[in-house]
Amino acid sequence: QVQLVESGGGLVQAGGSLRLSCAASGRTTFSSYALGWFRQAPGKEREFVATISRSGGFTYYEDSVKGRFTISRDNAKNTVNLQMNSLKPEDTAVYSCAAASIYSMYTTVRLAAQYDYWGQGTQVTVSS
Repeated sequence: QVQLVESGGGLVQAGGSLRLSCAASGRTTFSSYALGWFRQAPGKEREFVATISRSGGFTYYEDSVKGRFTISRDNAKNTVNLQMNSLKPEDTAVYSCAAASIYSMYTTVRLAAQYDYWGQGTQVTVSS
């Protein structure tokens, strides 16, 4: 079992930055999981934002956040982060981190259905 807790959300003006963090705990090995960030805006379906492989060496981003968001992980501290720059009002959503138990050290995981554990989410609001 893995428990995931997000932090770092808040209200920011367009063009600003936020750094989300997700801390993992539980009787497991954090480096066994690929990690991802997803978001869900009011009235919309949950969408993929970014993912990082178990090794941390491979990442993948949703097109609208490429060049603005950076996902990273620290396996020693059991954390995954999402640095969000140049924020836009359309980035407003509840952001959730997730963990996927996979074998490969190098695989990124983009489908929500492949994730085994989810955090509760943190609200990000970008004002225009």
